[in-house]
Amino acid sequence: MRTLEAGEVPPHLAASYSTGFGEEGRAWIAGLPALATSMLERWDLERDGTARAGEAALVVPVVRSDGTPVVLRLQLPRQETAAALIGLRTWNGEGMVRLLDHDPVSSSMLLERLNGARTLASVNDDDVAMSTLAELHARLIAVPAPRGLRGLGDIASEMLDQVPHASSRLADPADRQHLRSWASAVTELAGEPGDRLLHWDLHYDNVLAAQREPWIAIDPEPLVGDPGFDLWPALNSRWDDVVAQGDTLRTVRRRFDLLTDVLGLDRARATGWTMGRLLQNALWDIDDGETRLAPSSLAIADSLPTR
Repeated sequence: MRTLEAGEVPPHLAASYSTGFGEEGRAWIAGLPALATSMLERWDLERDGTARAGEAALVVPVVRSDGTPVVLRLQLPRQETAAALIGLRTWNGEGMVRLLDHDPVSSSMLLERLNGARTLASVNDDDVAMSTLAELHARLIAVPAPRGLRGLGDIASEMLDQVPHASSRLADPADRQHLRSWASAVTELAGEPGDRLLHWDLHYDNVLAAQREPWIAIDPEPLVGDPGFDLWPALNSRWDDVVAQGDTLRTVRRRFDLLTDVLGLDRARATGWTMGRLLQNALWDIDDGETRLAPSSLAIADSLPTR
């Protein structure tokens, strides 16, 4: 059995854990090769390719004893991991990658193997890609939300509490006005936060080609709420290409129209909750030390239909 060597842990994953979790994160990274070996033995798996990683998890292609190709996903146990497990079990493969097994102690997961080399970003025609994502999104929010997940109402309340202090840390008065405007939109909608099961991070790179279906979603961060709060990752997909094309407003508006049409959303509410998502992103950035709003957020805000 070929195990994971310390040198195979991607530097960006180690850096992410060090920055995000401090000593706990560094200790988890140090123990990652041993954890991988333990899970390979537990589930009788053989390595079958190069390990890959995002910011939160290491994914190792493996083969089961019966020859089935699957992937081993390793990540630090935390609230987001527990939520992902609830979501994966609830969707049960309906438009979502299938959870095949799970270790409750380490939060390691065994997932079906998809085509990690081909994401929805590989589809050049943006209308086709966005329509595909929207149809997949519609299937995901059609599944009733289970208990045990965070609700958008609580998140909205937490965001609004942070706005006064966050606004004071922005250098540009125009940015402060944008932040207050987004907060106002959330205030109007907070009393009706919605009850759908949301992916929370559904963008082109989180949709992979597969065999049992043409495209399947991965890496959910499940939340219960209004689907309008879930549109921003799609609107922001392949952002550098959107900017390079030179007509940001048209592209974002067309994406918004496709999404709201396929999902059957009220456009005014969808605009308001998208502003809420821009608010959330801004609060995270400000907490990380930023003193200006992200240009992409301002461009998306300017592209949204008037409420």
